[in-house]
Amino acid sequence: MECYLVGGAVRDELMNYPFVERDWVIVGATSSDLNKMLSEGYQQVGKDFPVFLHPQSKEEYALARTERKTGHGYGGFSVDTENVSLEEDLSRRDLTINAIAKSANGDIIDPYNGQRDIQNKILRHVSAAFAEDPLRILRLARFLARYQHLGFSVAPETMALMRSMVAAGEVEHLVAERVWKETEKALCEISPASYFNCLLECGALKIILPELEALFGVPQRAEFHPEIDTGIHSLMVLEQACSLSPETRVRLAAVLHDLGKATTPANILPRHHGHEQRSLPIIKQLCERLRIPKAHLRCALHLAEFHTHAHRAFELRGKTIAKLFKQLDAYRNPQALEDFLIGSEADSRGRSGFESKPYPQKKHLEQAYQVACRINAKDIIAQGHSGSEIGLQLEQQRIKALDQFQKSTGHRP
Repeated sequence: MECYLVGGAVRDELMNYPFVERDWVIVGATSSDLNKMLSEGYQQVGKDFPVFLHPQSKEEYALARTERKTGHGYGGFSVDTENVSLEEDLSRRDLTINAIAKSANGDIIDPYNGQRDIQNKILRHVSAAFAEDPLRILRLARFLARYQHLGFSVAPETMALMRSMVAAGEVEHLVAERVWKETEKALCEISPASYFNCLLECGALKIILPELEALFGVPQRAEFHPEIDTGIHSLMVLEQACSLSPETRVRLAAVLHDLGKATTPANILPRHHGHEQRSLPIIKQLCERLRIPKAHLRCALHLAEFHTHAHRAFELRGKTIAKLFKQLDAYRNPQALEDFLIGSEADSRGRSGFESKPYPQKKHLEQAYQVACRINAKDIIAQGHSGSEIGLQLEQQRIKALDQFQKSTGHRP
């Protein structure tokens, strides 16, 4: 029995790129070898083929295997682990840069020229077997999000293969959980806009995120959006959000915030009156379909519905600001307000020529929030109010304080 380090750990080590997880493949294991591993505390998991978790590190040790397509989607495979060589195991992997192994003595095994593609910064499929698993389209797009800032691009023949997979209907068999898992991972990377651009280019975006794909080609007013195209704007907002927050909920909200613009009546284009409200049911539908966490949904709905309020912060009445804080549930969850303001700043800066423009509205609303927070229920009770009067007085006094704040900053008469 021989163990080899495989996949991402080898790839990132060769690239001097940080990594956390290490995966191993076992070649030539006998039943006695496997029994010995179990006796030493390895835990066997997986129904389709044996994978063993190390008793201390919890790193995965998988038997070398080959796969044969038996149906559609991610699970439509039969697996064989009998007398499988290392090269055969590597041949079933998705990309050449992931089909590299490292032996115990440090030798690199690279039968599919993954090191050459690392040097040339190319994402290329190992073999035609790539087309058997539609999840690999999303994985490749995610790797592009991870490495595009280093200059990586997709090999033309691989992009052509992905387009043929989309045309064959394979992407339609992806399950919601897998789509969201890959998308969430992509949102954690340095360039997640590349993930969506890659899916758009190969045609998969129209299948898995049709609500987002529908934005491309929808015009906006050039004086406010020099980039004009709403889809391009959405990805520019995502790029800005990435520079402002590592949170996937904020990044997702950024890319979804304008979905309602795809449903703007043609006779009023390029204006988009009412797109904020039109976005809400579309975002709910998308998040329910992909089973996206509720915290992400709330963040996306907040940004979609109220981002124009943030942009107009200096001209809002105290009553409107107080209502905004209440609708964001900011008093119980201050992070919701911060997420919203970051998303609004990303929206403002996610336009051609506006990328470095200051966004003073964020600080202004943060200061307004502090003003409102100085008035609390304890003080209202101390003033002699009780029962239903407490909430009424709390709201009225906060509105009054916010009106005074707006006047004191010179933004309202």
